[in-house]
Amino acid sequence: MPLPARRRAPKGFLWGTAISAHQSEGGNTNSDSWLLETNTPTAFKDPSGDACDSYNRYKEDLDIAASLGLNCYRFGIEWARIEPAPGMFSEAALDHYVQVLEACHARKLLPMVTFNHFTVPLWFAMRGGFEVADGADLFARFCGRATEKLGPLIGMATTFNEANILGLRRVLPRFASDAAAENARNMIAAARRRTNSPQFSSMLFGDPDKIDPVMLDAHAKGYAAIKAARSDLPVGVTLSMQEIQGVGPNNRAKEAEATMYGGWIDAARKSDFIGVQTYSRLRIGDKGLLPPDGSVPVTDMGYENYPHAIGACLRYAAEHVGKPVYLTETGIGTTDDAARVKFIEATIAEVAKCIDDGIDVKGYLYWSLLDNFEWTSGYAKKFGLVEVDRTTFKRTLKPSARYFASRVKANLL
Repeated sequence: MPLPARRRAPKGFLWGTAISAHQSEGGNTNSDSWLLETNTPTAFKDPSGDACDSYNRYKEDLDIAASLGLNCYRFGIEWARIEPAPGMFSEAALDHYVQVLEACHARKLLPMVTFNHFTVPLWFAMRGGFEVADGADLFARFCGRATEKLGPLIGMATTFNEANILGLRRVLPRFASDAAAENARNMIAAARRRTNSPQFSSMLFGDPDKIDPVMLDAHAKGYAAIKAARSDLPVGVTLSMQEIQGVGPNNRAKEAEATMYGGWIDAARKSDFIGVQTYSRLRIGDKGLLPPDGSVPVTDMGYENYPHAIGACLRYAAEHVGKPVYLTETGIGTTDDAARVKFIEATIAEVAKCIDDGIDVKGYLYWSLLDNFEWTSGYAKKFGLVEVDRTTFKRTLKPSARYFASRVKANLL
């Protein structure tokens, strides 16, 4: 496919991929998610199991990233591995992440580290997770201890992945009203019985009214703890930022916007940078969320394939946050790799238009490098540039990976 006639990316622009610990590493047995995935009932279509075995195969994954010409790799460190019991920090787990970070540097990949990507240690969930006020202090303790060991090797850091995910859940009524939500409530009830922990709480399935203020506190305290261990490390937060479009008179778009972001825009203003994570748009009418527009194709995840949302959210972040903006996640769930190529091309075009308009977008990280564990959807949904054999773990580059590499290596927007 011929490259569009575009100019080169700005100096220092980050081209990368994003991945999370739990979704790729495998064997995260001390986490809340592992328990929930193996529960009866469960909201998860598959257990994560060995995932992509990236805990052992991280060098192979980093070799692939480097072969694509990337200069940034966003990944997570797993709290449940590092602190498997309260106050007991695993030097072996920390040493493992030292090795991952060193492997990134050896391949000239700037490591962007996520301290929390939804999962927490099982002991933390059993005591109430982020529904309990001192959960913020425990998270900050983890951030500080991890940064003491890993900080010198980290390039950039974020406290939380999509910290406002519960705000998004409020806007999407299917999370609160349909049979899947009922199944999730039954799953949490079973987890409480199984662990004899009446306060058991998991971030993705907990009470937003209780969790959100504690997470805001946890972000602030985690930010401070990371900075105390390494003052010059850029620390930001990533938010789920879907384009909100009001439709018709008396639409509730402003209400949806306030619900989705809550206090997180202000929290981002007090951080060093904002990570924009955009997948589609939300059309809001006078009664709330509208179904997808029939004229727009939908992804395998059921939401619209609407790359324009990416540019809209980058602009929103620049206007409302006023800190350096990175596109830390976007991608498309599809088994049609030709559609993925078109999505990547459209994403780059949106980034280019923003930069042309004076918005200082500093990087684009595709989600995800690998076909990995997509939470309650299990392994059926494919976002990766690289296919992973579920039995042998063999990695196979898709044509979309080669297309992405052609744009990256040319450094063209």
